[in-house]
Amino acid sequence: MRRRDFITTLGGAAVTWPLVARAQQPRKIPRLAILLFNSPQIDPIGPLLQGLQNLGYVDGKSIAIEYRYAEGMAERLPGLASELVQLKPDVIFAYGGDVAPHAKRATASIPIVVMVSNDPVQSGLVASISRPGGNVTGITLIYEDLAGKMLELLKEVLPDISRVAVLWNPDHADPEYRETQRVAAVKGLQLQPLPVRRPDDFDGAFKSAVDGRAEGLVLVSTRLLLTQRRKIIEFTTSARVPAIGSWGDWTKDGLLLTYGPNTDDAMRGIAVYVDKLLKGARPADLPIERPTRFELVINTGAAQSFGLKFPNSILARADKVIE
Repeated sequence: MRRRDFITTLGGAAVTWPLVARAQQPRKIPRLAILLFNSPQIDPIGPLLQGLQNLGYVDGKSIAIEYRYAEGMAERLPGLASELVQLKPDVIFAYGGDVAPHAKRATASIPIVVMVSNDPVQSGLVASISRPGGNVTGITLIYEDLAGKMLELLKEVLPDISRVAVLWNPDHADPEYRETQRVAAVKGLQLQPLPVRRPDDFDGAFKSAVDGRAEGLVLVSTRLLLTQRRKIIEFTTSARVPAIGSWGDWTKDGLLLTYGPNTDDAMRGIAVYVDKLLKGARPADLPIERPTRFELVINTGAAQSFGLKFPNSILARADKVIE
């Protein structure tokens, strides 16, 4: 080969090689970071993953998902949130009102989507429900009328009830206890607050309920109550104090009835938020969603153990009946 031909060929190759290299580079897939209080096996994120699949996101193929979870140890959350931020994900999902603040403190630039059971405005996560501002958006499970509706349902099942206890965490930013007070006053019910802030508080709260001759119990849902679910249901059964909560799974463990949002639907809704953020939406402009569909779940076996029978008005409205 003549020198001129070699140089010409080499020059042509020099132009072609980068084009070939660029063509062979793998397509960058988006990265989703998930921060959990417990673990993927305990926290019910299955509907989120299914929702992502329905939108075309398959882990390891069209999306890369990184997990960090505290295994029930809250003190680990700040460090885990920082670890996720250092991975430079495109979106962070923080599950729980006690988890989301750690993600927010770790970054002011990466979009964060949350699912919380507290008031995101009162807790300082967002500026407002309709215009969150900042880098946080998502779904809240609170609804102002929910607690009052729960009390009304308990009164419908137990029409002669006059003293109702409320198990709640004062450190949880939500309006439910206040709303329960309002409805109790309208219904002429005597309300007994049972504040709990840590697991050690429950035995004292149960003793107060018995001493106060509580005839019914309203559970204001928080992670603290969820972790003590079995203990709470054992108390309601042994002390014969019928109770209502707002998360449907409780009835499977023996609670009398629940009325509240469908948490699986809410978790699937998180996938929609993730999709929007990955496609360039700004979290500051995505309103926080509130529940729009509520489910009434009743446990007829629990009712029988209390010597109760659900009125037809409750049976007709029940979305699910557990026997």
